[in-house]
Amino acid sequence: MSESALDIASWALIGSGAIFCLIGAVGLVRLPDLFSRMHAGSIIETLGILLLFSGLAIQAFEILPSTKAALLVCGKLVLIALFLFITNPTTTHALAQAALWGGINPKTGRRKKRGGSS
Repeated sequence: MSESALDIASWALIGSGAIFCLIGAVGLVRLPDLFSRMHAGSIIETLGILLLFSGLAIQAFEILPSTKAALLVCGKLVLIALFLFITNPTTTHALAQAALWGGINPKTGRRKKRGGSS
């Protein structure tokens, strides 16, 4: 059962993309404020989807019998990826801007001084 190098590479890309999406999903739950969660969400969509789609494109050439069908699948994956790469930063920026205008401030990690005079 020897697998081709392309098959191994495609499964490595799909696996790393899935792990990246899983780590980002944990970040969505664990991070403290809206801005940090938006950052985790944008990472999921940008890098995780890029890795997954790259692996799927390689699998299309491995599995499908004709090159024409594989190119059609890859073309669709590229169009979906372009749509995501255009809309993701735009919506993230719009959400962050609306949150700032609505009075939601990011957590800075600085502690407030407690009472007393200096």
